[in-house]
Amino acid sequence: MTSVPDPWPAPRATSPVDAVVTLPGSKSLTNRALVLAAVADGPSVVRRALRSRDTALMAAALTSLGSAVDTAGEDWSVTPAPFAGDVAVDVGLAGTVMRFVPPIAGLTRGTVAFDGDAHMRNRPVGEVLTALRGLGVQVDGDALPFTLRGSGTVRGGTVVVDASASSQFISALLLAGARYEQGVDVRHDGTPVPSLPHIDMTVAMLRQHGVEVDDPGSGGGANRWTVAPGPVRPVDHVIEPDLSNAAPFLALAAVSGGTVTVRDWPRATTQAGDALRGILAQMGCEVGFTDAGLRVTGPDELQGVDLDLHDVGELAPAVAALCALATTPSHLRGIAHIRHHETDRLAALAKELGGLGADVVERPDGLDLRPAPLGGGLFHTYADHRMAHAGVIVGAAVDGVLVENVATTGKTFPDFAGFWSGLF
Repeated sequence: MTSVPDPWPAPRATSPVDAVVTLPGSKSLTNRALVLAAVADGPSVVRRALRSRDTALMAAALTSLGSAVDTAGEDWSVTPAPFAGDVAVDVGLAGTVMRFVPPIAGLTRGTVAFDGDAHMRNRPVGEVLTALRGLGVQVDGDALPFTLRGSGTVRGGTVVVDASASSQFISALLLAGARYEQGVDVRHDGTPVPSLPHIDMTVAMLRQHGVEVDDPGSGGGANRWTVAPGPVRPVDHVIEPDLSNAAPFLALAAVSGGTVTVRDWPRATTQAGDALRGILAQMGCEVGFTDAGLRVTGPDELQGVDLDLHDVGELAPAVAALCALATTPSHLRGIAHIRHHETDRLAALAKELGGLGADVVERPDGLDLRPAPLGGGLFHTYADHRMAHAGVIVGAAVDGVLVENVATTGKTFPDFAGFWSGLF
């Protein structure tokens, strides 16, 4: 990664930006593909895999359990093997590693100890661990650090979880369920599950592997997902560009009045980031597909929006940054759950955008923003890549914004700062 100062002076767009960008692969797709490859009946290849800290941690975790994960090239090969215990797993700052690996680690013979970065010790995982106990796995602890003691098999069966804090609680159990003796029947009891597109992504990928899944879309009920026990067919996945990582780049078109095209944007996808098309159109941008990908052209003035972002909460930091630059008020709702992401994103956004002059009010489940003149200053990121994205978006439109620890973007986009600077 290119060395950058800390804090980093965010580049200012002094004229309309005209750029075509090729984004790294989706973290969500890459890590799901790796997990499924590790429990499949034969070798698989994950093509165009995202190479980032989160995916490297997932590959390392699966390797420590016994799978052979070759990450030397652009396409990563995975050869499954019986899981062995008495290992340690570093989850870093990766929620997918902390939540997706324990359900398959339960299939080991031996002990698997989990820990990670200090910031991760505040992120919720207890619902997954409680569920695993109910499915027959011995677990010591309810938060990082915790330990699983596997017997080589997992009974499985029915389990009730409150997934109102994270859809990953559901996905984690579904990804492993076909390898449990009774499969898994996951029932949600709580306020509506956030980020449902991520569960749709999990279900779609399980079906690609030949796994039988009953979900809300096929009559399973709005709060119930069932995975039948059975084989997991090896599948070679081609990873789509990370559409959530497209947010700052498309936002750059929006704030500069320029045009940015993201190559290879899929016409149909389960990625939550696809919602950017509709959001940016509501804010006044011209949005459309070309032969190259998705093209966004910014307006003369950004319009505020009234949005329920419950299903696409990961977009909230970038959208909030745009709303702080809009010429009419905005109301972002339905995102109380993002208080439990890498940081309390609602509190962090209110503090950092407010520190630059934004008229922002923090609500229990969202933010209200009204037009106000913004100025330069230090924008803290809280070791959160999405907060860094918000900072650089504002910095593209406002002189003198300094982004603290922009290197945290390496979680999903290696050398983001260098790539971003090259667009100006």
